[in-house]
Amino acid sequence: MANSTDRDWEILGRTDPLWAVYVTPGAKRGGWDLEEFLATGRDEIDRTLDRLQSLDPAVPRGRALDFGCGVGRLSRALAHHFDEVVGVDAAPAMLARARQLAGDRCRFVLNQATDLAVIDSDSVDVAYSSLVLQHLPRDLALAYLTELIRVTRPDGCVIAQVASRPDWSIKGIVFRIAPRWLISWAQRRLLDYPAPMLMTSLPDRKVRSAVASAGATVLAAEEDTSYGGHWRCVRYFIKPA
Repeated sequence: MANSTDRDWEILGRTDPLWAVYVTPGAKRGGWDLEEFLATGRDEIDRTLDRLQSLDPAVPRGRALDFGCGVGRLSRALAHHFDEVVGVDAAPAMLARARQLAGDRCRFVLNQATDLAVIDSDSVDVAYSSLVLQHLPRDLALAYLTELIRVTRPDGCVIAQVASRPDWSIKGIVFRIAPRWLISWAQRRLLDYPAPMLMTSLPDRKVRSAVASAGATVLAAEEDTSYGGHWRCVRYFIKPA
C-alpha cells in the first residue's frame, strides 16, 4: 500500500517528472530539455562504471537493478552496459514515463512495499541507486540498502549514493535546524513544489553499520559532488558476502 512519500512522488510524477528526478535551476515546470536530461544519466553511469571497473573489474555485466528508477534516466543509460535492466519505483506515473523513454533491454516494476520481495535474492550483478535513499525515512532507507545487498550476487556490486549531511550554506542550515513539517510547508507554499520532497541524511556510521549487518563490505566510499546543491553526498561501492 502506498504511504505518504509514495503519494507525494506520484504527484510529482504526474506534474513535473523530469524536474522531480533531477532538481536543477531552470528545469521546473517542464524546463528540462529531454536530451540534456538523458545525457546526465549517461555521464553518471559511464563515470561510475569506470570507477567500478578500477575497483572490481570482475563484476559481471548481465543484469542491473535501478532502484528508485523514476522515469528511467539511469535505467536507459545502464542498458548500454548490461544485457538487462530492471527498474523499480513506487510511483506508477514515473514508471509510465520510463516505459516511454527506455529501450528493449529495460523492464519496470512497481514496488510500494517496505522490502524488495519483487526481486529474487542473488539475482542481479549490479544494484544501483542514486538520488533515491535521501528521499526516504532513515530506517526505511537503511532497510532498502540491506535489500539491495540481498538481491545482488556475491560477485556483483551495490552502488548507492546517499546524502550524508546538509552543508553549511543557508539552505543547508535550514535543513539542519527546521522541523520537517516546516520544510514541507515551505517547499509547497514558497518554492512552488507540486508536492514536498523529504530529505534525510544517512551518516557514514549508519551506512557502514547496515552494510556490516548484511555481511557485506564497503569497497569504497567517495564524495560525490556531481549534483551540487546544499547537501554533501557520498557514493558507496559495496561488495555482498
